[in-house]
Amino acid sequence: MKEKKGVRLEHISKIYQDPKTGKDFYAVHDTSLSIRPGSFVTLLGPSGCGKTTTLRMIAGFESPDEGEIYLGDEAINSLTPNKRDTAMVFQSYALLPHYNIYDNVAYGLKLRKLDKATIREKVTRILKLVGLEGMEARMTNQLSGGQQQRVALARALVLEPGVLLFDEPLSNLDAKLRVTMRTEIRRIQQEAGITAIYVTHDQSEAMALSDQIIIMEKGVVAQIGTPQEIYYHPASEFVADFIGEANFLRGKLTAKAGGSGTVTVEGTQVPVVGVEARQEGQDCTLVLRPEAATLADVGVLPCKVVLSCFMGSYQNYHVMVGNTLVKITDFNPRNKKTYQVGDTAFVAFDKENVHIL
Repeated sequence: MKEKKGVRLEHISKIYQDPKTGKDFYAVHDTSLSIRPGSFVTLLGPSGCGKTTTLRMIAGFESPDEGEIYLGDEAINSLTPNKRDTAMVFQSYALLPHYNIYDNVAYGLKLRKLDKATIREKVTRILKLVGLEGMEARMTNQLSGGQQQRVALARALVLEPGVLLFDEPLSNLDAKLRVTMRTEIRRIQQEAGITAIYVTHDQSEAMALSDQIIIMEKGVVAQIGTPQEIYYHPASEFVADFIGEANFLRGKLTAKAGGSGTVTVEGTQVPVVGVEARQEGQDCTLVLRPEAATLADVGVLPCKVVLSCFMGSYQNYHVMVGNTLVKITDFNPRNKKTYQVGDTAFVAFDKENVHIL
């Protein structure tokens, strides 16, 4: 593979017209990103957040109305898709149905008029990388969904692009195969050492694949960070709620000493950390992940159990803390006390496992 390339977006915007109202709106607004060479970055967010539009602008299928896109040090706004050093893996695979695997993968190389020996060497190497060696003569309509995805990936990789783009490539596969294929995509990307930009609305895919996740909301970037940073230190309620499941505890910062303090939640003092920049008396929201809390006879917040459900690897609880519903995922419940609906108990957790917004 040739030199790895990074991608830089400088104040990119894309404006569309609403067909119902005739008014212009920003699908992507004033977005700046810097993607490191060789990294795997995922654009994550709900439908309509601007993630696919951003990817299509990088690919050249859409043109930004404002701002500039750089591939390496080269400004590429004026380049057509085939002139950009990128390759796209589509949701629909877009395979040529009358060609076998070999000819599908070789197609782009033939358009570039490479000699037969070079084409064979490149195709053979890429098919081995994606686990399809020995299947060159098989027609694409004889393949499973996972195998078709591998062909689409091989066809993109064989062109040796500086950046590989993925537009929700696993959405047509069943749940079990999606898990297998995301592992394979990550392995292949790391072995090839290629820069990858991946679009999905599936948080599990984003967490499993990414070096960095870019969460988008209504055309703007809500947060950029590693999966761990996004999960444990969300920048907003939107991010906390979108990436995983979260409980939100509303309260007021009632005491502070350095970086530690207490927040009054439903009349109870809850110890917290990370309050250096906050003032006593300030309203705040605590983010508590369900797996970060347990149900116990003693703890932080008194509660009443309204749901107790055995799920095998964990006990699923819903409890009421005053007027606030709190969800608890208590793993490995076999040798633990099980609380039933109507029981009173306490929500127990470490203050380091609570994030303050």
